[in-house]
Amino acid sequence: MGGLGIFFAVFLSIADRKLAVKENPLIEEALSIIPGINCGACGLPSCHVFAERVVKGDVPVNLCMAGGKEVAEKLSKLLGIDTPDTEKVLAVVLCKGGTNESVQNARYIGEKTCEAANIGGGGKACIYGCLGYGDCVKACPFDAIDINDNSIPVVFYDTCVGCGKCVEACPRNIIEIHPDDQKLFVYCKNKDKGAVARKICKVACVACTLCTKDCEVEGGIEIIDNLATVNYSKCKESEAATKRCPTKCIYNDIEKNNTSKNFYVSRGKKEAV
Repeated sequence: MGGLGIFFAVFLSIADRKLAVKENPLIEEALSIIPGINCGACGLPSCHVFAERVVKGDVPVNLCMAGGKEVAEKLSKLLGIDTPDTEKVLAVVLCKGGTNESVQNARYIGEKTCEAANIGGGGKACIYGCLGYGDCVKACPFDAIDINDNSIPVVFYDTCVGCGKCVEACPRNIIEIHPDDQKLFVYCKNKDKGAVARKICKVACVACTLCTKDCEVEGGIEIIDNLATVNYSKCKESEAATKRCPTKCIYNDIEKNNTSKNFYVSRGKKEAV
């Protein structure tokens, strides 16, 4: 029995060496290029899986959101292919109706998550607005978003890579991913009629149509379901469209000065807790 055991052990050892599948050395090189943080922003379970599939040509080199253009260029050089156009994108929180602006019609005492609060309605009168419990913060693999003192998420544009994890986590769909060069945004999602919207939030869109009339681009902004909506295929920016907004819910510039350093210094902290 002992002899048989030794025989089978030797046999299995030889078979393992003979039948072993050698990994493509390009995979290891690709792994050394990508960040290796296993964030899942590419939609794959790990950086190793991404490296395997990008080497095989199954996924594009610019799929690594964390690595951005620099990683895409290095992977292209490694694989001997042309670098595809890599557009920088960022997360934008389209709600300004925090504690100071939005009416609270109830005291929410349930589980302190946006997902749970959304099921029960939460305490905020606006059923379209941010709930402020930070599901987006927990979902972000880059620490690129936090909740300010007004219970509204703030995106840090020095670290945001536009991976979309915060978008997936938000039950009210107030976070969107937009190209870096997009400047014009309506920071409201309320679809109630103007009189109702204004009663429950000081900074709600009231569908007054002033922005649609003032926008330099014809059809650049439309009123859809009582809400001013930017036609992104036509209009990227319009300073004029923001001038007469009675509730100041439309801005022509994404808040690029929102950085983690500025955010935490303003709150008397050096970094996230």
